[in-house]
Formats: sequence, C-alpha cells, structure tokens
Amino acid sequence: MQFLTTLDGLLEHIKSVEKETIELTNETHMRIARFIQSNGLQLDDETVESMQYQDIIAQQLSATIEAIESVQEHLRSFVQVVEGNDASVIENIDKMHAKLNATLERAEQRRSAFGGKLHHDDDDGIEFF
Repeated sequence: MQFLTTLDGLLEHIKSVEKETIELTNETHMRIARFIQSNGLQLDDETVESMQYQDIIAQQLSATIEAIESVQEHLRSFVQVVEGNDASVIENIDKMHAKLNATLERAEQRRSAFGGKLHHDDDDGIEFF
C-alpha cells in the first residue's frame, strides 16, 4: 500500500500548488485593479472580460482541489480497510472505483459549469454563478 501513500502525497502536492496559484491569481487581479483605479483608466469590454478570466481560473482550480480531496478521502478509507481485512479488498476496490467515478463526473460537470462561455463565439460574454 506504499504506492497509495505516495499517490496521496502527490495529490497533496498538487492541491498545494493549485492553492498557491489561486492566491497568485487573486493578488495579480488586485494589483491590476489598484493600478486601473489609481490611474483613472477606463477599460474596454475585452479587457474587462480578460480580467474576469482570473475568476474562472480560481473557480476551476477550486473545483479541482475539491475533486482531489474526495479522491484522497476514498484512498485513505481504502487503505484503512485493506490494512484491517484482506478478505474485503476486492469489494472495497469496487466501491472505491464507483466513488472515484462519481467524483470524476462531478469534477467534469463543475468544469463545464465554471467554463462559462469561454470558448463560444457569441457576444453574450462570460456567465458567472
């Protein structure tokens, strides 16, 4: 089960990097906003939309962090069960597989929902929730 512990560590690292990226994105957004305000600049629609992409990035990373946390929870539960009772390993692998598939589906739905109209060619702009 060492490989599962290593996998859990890798997932923890990915979460940390994504959290740092969210913080950097937020700080970048605040610095740009302060610059715009202090210089009394008026932004065109395209620039405003590009600044809103930072919010989408943060939402996508947050959704990924949630998915990773769900996977970690299932991995940790699985490791505890396996260490306690080898007879139920196959049954628990099937349960973990079903839970991880559900986590993947939720993550894909959140990606789609947070994506707004990022890749569409209409003029309605980005949708926010």
